[in-house]
Amino acid sequence: MSAPKQTTRRSLLVTSAVLSSLALAAPAAVAAPKPSDSPSASASPSATPPASMSSVGGARLGRPGTQVNLASGVPVLPKDVSARSWIVADAETGDVLAAHNAHWRLAPASTLKMLFADTLLPKFPSDTKHKVVPADLAGIGAGSSMVGIKEEETYTVHDLWLGVFLRSGNDAVHVLSAMNGGVENTVKAMNAHAEELQALDTHVVSPDGYDAEGQVSSAYDLTLFARSGMQKKDFREYASTVRAKFPGQTKKGKKGKKVRESFEIQNTNRLLAGDSDVPVYEGIAGVKNGNTTNAGATFTGVAERGGKVLLVTVMNPEKPDHNEVYKETARLFDWGFKAAGKVQPVGELVPPKGTAQAKPGANPSGEAGGSGDGGSGTAGTGSKPVASAPAADGSSGIGIALGITGGVLVLLAGGAFLVNRRWPLPDLVRRRTRP
Repeated sequence: MSAPKQTTRRSLLVTSAVLSSLALAAPAAVAAPKPSDSPSASASPSATPPASMSSVGGARLGRPGTQVNLASGVPVLPKDVSARSWIVADAETGDVLAAHNAHWRLAPASTLKMLFADTLLPKFPSDTKHKVVPADLAGIGAGSSMVGIKEEETYTVHDLWLGVFLRSGNDAVHVLSAMNGGVENTVKAMNAHAEELQALDTHVVSPDGYDAEGQVSSAYDLTLFARSGMQKKDFREYASTVRAKFPGQTKKGKKGKKVRESFEIQNTNRLLAGDSDVPVYEGIAGVKNGNTTNAGATFTGVAERGGKVLLVTVMNPEKPDHNEVYKETARLFDWGFKAAGKVQPVGELVPPKGTAQAKPGANPSGEAGGSGDGGSGTAGTGSKPVASAPAADGSSGIGIALGITGGVLVLLAGGAFLVNRRWPLPDLVRRRTRP
């Protein structure tokens, strides 16, 4: 797939003495939700959102209901959006253009696999091979989506990630979790990474997003996961892949020779692959869908049009129509592309703690001065930047803004510098409009 050349983007340095890429992240400004104070994901969610929710990213994002700054020249939001929660954001600047119950903690379904991938992708080279043993597939929930992994067969990590992204395979998730030291260890790593991303509405119980007691996330957090993940080249590749060949089971062929055939898998993201009632969305580049009994349908998508890259997350549409989550996402994308550059944002997607910077004169909670719920407004010394994927022009996303190559950043002549808030999304984000 070809990608248009990106425009040159300014990169500003961060005020800091030294940043170590191996240090632990700084403490969060807001405590992560505990299972005891999170709504149960094993029961139906309440019909209405809480009166007060997290204000990470701005005070208005913590209010129930729709938040948007309508003014002259700003298009009206689509009226036929029935989702319990949704958000429209600029993927590169982080501006939240509009939102509805953005911080409502709901069951996330397989959209949680975005956090799983963002956490584990860097740990295993794509050509690593793994032979599946029965224990790897233990504990998969009944009725789970599967890609078709077989015991005693060998798969590459690349194969497994295709299974995660295209078929939302819980079997692939469990094999990768086994390679990572087990489900418990993987859940712990995912919760730690969510905290590092300041996704404080999220509590992980099952790495595949299968319904579990206390497992919650929010439209805001899912958008953070997608934004962080899309900084990684492998993540972008898997998220934008429409179809691929997947290894099958080894069988005896002619003359007793063992033969292993493959079968085609197609991405279940209907805005990427299309369906009878949903066309491929112009400029779509991923990222992940989900559907469970308790979560309903959930989806986070990223698309580019006219030089703008937007992220839209939709959780649990109340309309029962076929593919409704994709239809509502498409309508919100359409609105966002028309409104971009005209509408004043109602909040922002905060950066990871390791790169946390506020707009000049404001903190991540969207209010002037002081420290808000999202962090301190200055880079956390000794914390590890999350996003540093190579850009199409050879630069490295937000990594170049930090000026880090796995080492340290030295304060320049005592000057005050700010991290550039733009997160360029290179390569496969700016993809062709049809698979």
